[in-house]
Amino acid sequence: MSRQGIFITLEGPDGCGKSTQAKMLAQKLVSLGYRALHTREPGGTYFAEGVRRILLDTKHQITALAELFLYEASRAQHVAEAVEPALKLKKIVICERYIDATLAYQGYGRKLDKKMIQSLNQIATGGLKPQLTIVLDIDPKAGLTRALKNSSRGGDRLERAGVAFHQRVRAGYKAIAKLEPKRIRLISALGEQQQVHDRVWRAVR
Repeated sequence: MSRQGIFITLEGPDGCGKSTQAKMLAQKLVSLGYRALHTREPGGTYFAEGVRRILLDTKHQITALAELFLYEASRAQHVAEAVEPALKLKKIVICERYIDATLAYQGYGRKLDKKMIQSLNQIATGGLKPQLTIVLDIDPKAGLTRALKNSSRGGDRLERAGVAFHQRVRAGYKAIAKLEPKRIRLISALGEQQQVHDRVWRAVR
C-alpha cells in the first residue's frame, strides 16, 4: 500500500484515556499547521460505526470468533475508506485502536489463536502498520473505574467483561510492546490529562 502521510495509533486498556489523548494530539498537530485526521476503531466510517454499535451493545451475546470477524470487517472498511485515502493526501492519521487492540483483546483477552489474528489483521489492512503506536498503560481496576464513571449505562459489553479479562488485555499490550520496541511506546496513563498529553507529545515529537 502507498503511504505518504504518517500513521499513529493510540492503544490501551479500557479507561486509559486514549480518546481524550487522541483528540488532544490531533488538536496539537493542527495548531502546528499539520493536516490531521482523528479517527477510531471500531468506527471511522458509516459502516464501521454500525458494527461498533453491535459490538458494544450489551444486548448481544457474541461468540469470541464472531467478535473477531466483526472487528476485522470493520477494520477492512475503515482502512480502505478513511485511513489509506488520508495517508495518500499526506495527512497525519491519529487512530484510537487498531491491529494491536485485536491481538490484546481477542488474542490475550479472549484467548483466541494469536497467529490466526495476525493473519486476519494482515488481510484486513493489506499490511498497513502504524509508524508509531502509543500504549497508555493503566491498572485494569483503575481503568474500569474511570470508564464506568463516565458511562451512563453501567458500561458497554467489553467494559462488563470482568477484571480478569482486562488483566489479560493489559498483559497482552505489555507483551506486544516488548516484541516491537521501535514502533510501540508504553506510556503511563496516570496523572492529569495534560501530564499524560506531555508524555504522548514527547513520543510523537
